[in-house]
Formats: sequence, structure tokens, C-alpha cells
Amino acid sequence: MFVPAGLHTAAAERRHLDQLAQAGADLFEVGLGSENAALDGPVIQAAYRRALSRGNVLDRTLRAIDHAAGLRPTVLMTYWEPLRRDPKHLARLIADAGATGVMVVDLPTRQQARWHDAAHEAGLHTPRLIPRTTTTAGLPASVARASGWLYAPASTAATGYQGPPDLPALDDFIRRLRAASPLPVVSGVGISTPALAARVAPSANAIVIGTPIVGPLATDPDRAAEVTAAFAQALHAGDSAEHDA
Repeated sequence: MFVPAGLHTAAAERRHLDQLAQAGADLFEVGLGSENAALDGPVIQAAYRRALSRGNVLDRTLRAIDHAAGLRPTVLMTYWEPLRRDPKHLARLIADAGATGVMVVDLPTRQQARWHDAAHEAGLHTPRLIPRTTTTAGLPASVARASGWLYAPASTAATGYQGPPDLPALDDFIRRLRAASPLPVVSGVGISTPALAARVAPSANAIVIGTPIVGPLATDPDRAAEVTAAFAQALHAGDSAEHDA
């Protein structure tokens, strides 16, 4: 479950995280607000702008991680910009808050060694988002030094895409990722409904839901818990059907 940090007061945010966990979220991906969230669509960009407008976004994010990590395994999702000045220091802060890993979605190639060394020293996993445009020949370099899992976007569009994803192409991409790495494969981006999540689930090891939760979380947090429960029920039903088969 993707949750942008800092949308609400600390007390309200803790309550919302509790509700999402109780509704069925198995993992939290906490988003650190960014002014240039180029891979995200309008809903998550608006959430980031709101979080940034409240100030102290890093402190708020670390507090959110601290609480979320007491409920479910928690990772930070971020862009490179907030980390670039002192990745070693920030990796330690993030680890101390309780995160198990950090996924930097736009990690520059020339910064990969610097970031992975900092994360490894802090004891953090370094999951990697692998663009769908990555060729088979390019996969070994793309997955090198990744740990925790690989993230395979269900859509090539920005987050919040609501059209029909190309599921055969996604299945093929996940197969190629598994041939290149033993890491689990997580999917997200464009998984807009519980029914679609259930269709993608057999191909991936886990599903991350973002925009369908972030929208109501910003305006009606109780509704966010209801949406979370609907996704969880669809995914658990799919797991039961696969097991029975």
C-alpha cells in the first residue's frame, strides 16, 4: 500500500495507517514528497504538493515510517533529489526510523554505486523499479545490486493510469525479470481496480496500490480504508482460488 507522508497531522496520519493496516494492507510504501515527481500522475503529485506545503516533509516522513514499521514491513519510496546531497546520512535516518528498504525510482546510473553503498552500510534493501522499456540485454545491468525485490510497472504510463494495461506484455516482462534475477517481483502503476489487481496477482509476488488509495486518503480517509479492504479481499480471493486449483 502506497501512502504519501505528511498529508495530515501526525496524530491523524497514525490513525489512518492503523486503519489501512486493519483493512488488509500487508506492506507500506511511504512516499517522500517531491517537487518534481515526474513518474507520478496528478493525484500523487497533488498529494506531494500538499505535504510539501505543510513543511518539514522529511521529519514528517520519518515519523510516518516509524509508525508504519510498527504495523507492517515498510519501505520508503523516493526520488533521488532529496537524497543526493548526503545519501549516507539520510540512509541512516531512514533505517533508524524502521524502514527495511528504500526504492529510488529515478536513480541516476552514475549515482548507483554511491547510493547502494550508503544503503548497504545502513542495512537497507534497495528494491529497483525496472522500466518496461528495458531490453532483455539491458536487464542484467538494471537489476545489478538490487535487493529486496524488483518493481515491474503494470503500465508504461504515469501513476494513476486507468486504462486497460497490456497484461500479456506485463507477463512477458515479469518472466524476463525472473530470468535475470532471483528476486521477487512486485507490480503496481495502473492497477486501478480490485478486479484488475486480482488479474495481475498470479503473475507477480505482490501488488502495490497507490492512486486508488491516495485520492480518498487526501479527502476522506475512512473511504481509503474501505478501498483498501476491497483490494485486499480481491487479492486474498485470488490467492485462495490459486491454492485450491
